[in-house]
Amino acid sequence: MNRLVYADHSATTAVRPEVLEAMLPFLKEQYGNPSSLYQIAQESKIALEKARAQLARAIGAKEREIFFTGSGTEADNWAIKGVAEAMRHRGRHIITSSVEHHAVLHTCEYLEKHGFSVTYLPVDAEGTVSPKDLEAAIRPDTILVSVMMANNEIGTINPVQELGTVCRRHQVLFHVDAVQALGTLPIDVEAQQIDLLSVSAHKLYGPKGVGALYVRKGVKLPPFIHGGAQESGRRAGTENVAGIVGFGRAVELAVAEMDERNAQLRAMRDRLIDTILEKVPFSRLNGARYNRLPGHASFSFSFIEGESMLLLLDMKGVCASSGSACTSGSLDPSHVLLAIGLPHETAHGSLRLTLGRENTMEDVEYIAQVLPPIVQKLREMSPLYEDYMKQQQ
Repeated sequence: MNRLVYADHSATTAVRPEVLEAMLPFLKEQYGNPSSLYQIAQESKIALEKARAQLARAIGAKEREIFFTGSGTEADNWAIKGVAEAMRHRGRHIITSSVEHHAVLHTCEYLEKHGFSVTYLPVDAEGTVSPKDLEAAIRPDTILVSVMMANNEIGTINPVQELGTVCRRHQVLFHVDAVQALGTLPIDVEAQQIDLLSVSAHKLYGPKGVGALYVRKGVKLPPFIHGGAQESGRRAGTENVAGIVGFGRAVELAVAEMDERNAQLRAMRDRLIDTILEKVPFSRLNGARYNRLPGHASFSFSFIEGESMLLLLDMKGVCASSGSACTSGSLDPSHVLLAIGLPHETAHGSLRLTLGRENTMEDVEYIAQVLPPIVQKLREMSPLYEDYMKQQQ
């Protein structure tokens, strides 16, 4: 291996040194249970509430509207199942999009087996959800709309504020999966008219195993886990204090550095996209060209399989993915790529490269150096490519 280039930041990120430093005391001397009354326990309680305030400030919410969870997936489940349970007397229709994370799609599929109706909105060729399509899909029995802020596989950013306006006009609750967006895109739950928002720590250099759900004041959401009074009685279980503290610090740092970091990421992203599309024949960019996450680049290469490409990139020290980390073991083509109109054979040859704060322009140049020969090597082994080239002769 010549070098290590980590280009899979949409899957997870390394814990920042500043975040680890904030967490360590709560794994060692300040180990008290925040539900207890003695001093070291109250120190944990104070730190937990500080993190709640840090997250609330980052999204324009009130502290009492933030509830910590074990992951973004849990937050998605709680939001969707909770609204379904609380609002089933009013209606049983839910709207989501065809390109959501499986944490949302599988939850909606679960509810379909329990008497709910779900509309899966189509997206355009860039993966964007249309506010007009949303408005047309709303019915008198619609109780919830769940649409992600930015797509984890192709990076496209949705018009969340416009979607929120549609939902508010029809008095339908609006849930946003912002796991890929927190700390990268500006979030203002009031201005964007968001009722519920799911986030996670490990996508922005915080620890794994901690997420949060924003619940707008007035939204009735039943408890997700029973057994204790934690999180205002809505999510029982002793809090992951160290993880929550790390989450708060990671959010604080990400928001403070957002503009400068995003400018650097966009420069690297654009260089990567331009170079790969120029050097690799029969390649295409998935998602919007510019209306995308600043460090995100998703490609499809005809005539090859993405898994083989990942293995050969790994041998060159490049960490990448072919889509969502949560479905990396699946042999099926990405539901996101199929939804934007790619044929199965093209969707199989996908590659996601997501850059982060540690990456440099030299990393980009290295990827652009090692990737084209890998694609060419795989194509030379492909009967589909051979047949295509014969037809061109």
